[in-house]
Amino acid sequence: MTTPPVTEDDDRALMRRHAEGDPDAFGEVYRRHRDRMWAVAVGVCGDRELAAEAVQDGFISAFRRADTYRGEAAVTTWLHRIIVNACIDLTRRVRPTSELTDDVIRLAPATPDATGRVDTRMAVHEALHKLPEAQRLALVLVDMHAVPVAEAAQILDVPRGTVKSRCSRGREAIGRALRGAGFDAEGTSGPSDSSDTSGQTNPQGGGHD
Repeated sequence: MTTPPVTEDDDRALMRRHAEGDPDAFGEVYRRHRDRMWAVAVGVCGDRELAAEAVQDGFISAFRRADTYRGEAAVTTWLHRIIVNACIDLTRRVRPTSELTDDVIRLAPATPDATGRVDTRMAVHEALHKLPEAQRLALVLVDMHAVPVAEAAQILDVPRGTVKSRCSRGREAIGRALRGAGFDAEGTSGPSDSSDTSGQTNPQGGGHD
C-alpha cells in the first residue's frame, strides 16, 4: 500500500508518522504552523528576535518530544503550549527590548490619523507589557490571536474561568492605561468620560466563551 503524501494527512496523522520514523512528517507540521506560532511568540515576548528564538527552541522541543503527544488535544494546542512555555523561559532570562512591532500592537484601536495611531499603539504596547505575565498571555492568545477560551485554558493549563478573568482584568488595566495617557474610547487623544473599556482591546477575541 502506497503511503499518501504528507500534505494530504491531518496533523494527528502527521504526528503518528513522525513518531513512526517518517522523515518528512514533522517538516509538514512545521510548515503549516510556523507563521501562527511566530505571531503568538511575538505577542508574548514583545520582541522579534526573542520570538524567533522561542519558536526555534519550541519546534526543536516538539520534534524531540513528539512521543509525548497523545492525541487528546489538537496538535495546534499542544504546539501553542510548547511555544508559550519557550517564550516564558526566554523572557524570564532576557529582558525584552522595547521595539514597537505591528505584531504586538494589534490590540490598538483605530485612530483617525497616522500620528494618533502610532501614539495609541505605543500606549497599548507599553500597557500590554506592563501587565502581569498571566494576564498578558491570556490576552495575547484570546484577543490578539482569536484562540477560543477553552483552547487557551488547555494551552495555559488553567480553568476556563481563570482565562476569562485574566482577560477581563488585563483589558481593564489596558483601558485604564489608555485613559491615563489621554485616549478616549475611540482611541483618540483627549479627555474621555467613557467607562467601557471592553471595545478598546478586544477587536477579535472578546466574544469567546
